[in-house]
Amino acid sequence: MRQAIPEITLNDGMKMPVVGLGTYKLKGNEGVQAITSAIDLGYRLLDSAYNYENEGTVGKAVRRSPVQREELIITSKLPGRYQPYDKAVTAIQESLYRAGLDYYDLYLIHWPNPKQDLYVEAWQALMDAKKWGLIRSIGVCNFLPEHMSRLEKETGMLPSVNQVELHPFFNQAEQRKWHEDNGVHTQSWSPLSRASDVLHDDTIQSIAYTHNKTVSQVILRWHYQLGAITIPKSSSPIRQLENLSIFDFSLNEEEMDRILALSHAGGRMNDQNPAFYEEF
Repeated sequence: MRQAIPEITLNDGMKMPVVGLGTYKLKGNEGVQAITSAIDLGYRLLDSAYNYENEGTVGKAVRRSPVQREELIITSKLPGRYQPYDKAVTAIQESLYRAGLDYYDLYLIHWPNPKQDLYVEAWQALMDAKKWGLIRSIGVCNFLPEHMSRLEKETGMLPSVNQVELHPFFNQAEQRKWHEDNGVHTQSWSPLSRASDVLHDDTIQSIAYTHNKTVSQVILRWHYQLGAITIPKSSSPIRQLENLSIFDFSLNEEEMDRILALSHAGGRMNDQNPAFYEEF
């Protein structure tokens, strides 16, 4: 059952579906089956990372699927321990070897790691890998405006995408505004937040009841109307299909504002503030 997913155009001209599949913890044969199921249902954006240790699983699912490689948008991410330029170039190559791919459509720096202060070197490695045809589009994760401004100042290039923590309890209003003003597209990781908490929120439950939709569908629709790309993770075909079924209804302005009002200063899930958090 193929679901039609709208696309957006990034600042470098590459088109990307507005909903993709997060693959964190999808590993081994079960992971391959889950990812293959998602592709069969219509997912064309697959999000992975070097540190997820499942690039091989993603690559196996891609090769097993009848969908042509050029129809898929496959993402991976550079870990903090490989941010020095030479190590970054090697890590990108290793990412491709592990997945059995000739190129990644999108490759991201996973965290800025400001104490190391090597993210500009890493960015230069991504820029060169793009020139060499190893990557189609380059971006970042968890970068603050100050980090991206420095990339532009020192290299002349802004990311196409910044993947950030974004959900109803942490709506990143200022960050999203900066992205919009500077042509960087927002991508949401953990778009459903702590599922055990957000799925029982009274405000979102009432909106879901009004539209005869699930809480997850309302949240993903909220992201879509904010202009963000989402990558919800699910190994269940039923849930995968549910997460795609968000384009036959819309939230009105009052409903959008009610969900936006749920955000609060302590809304980060694990206190991973990019201003000081270090990921290796």
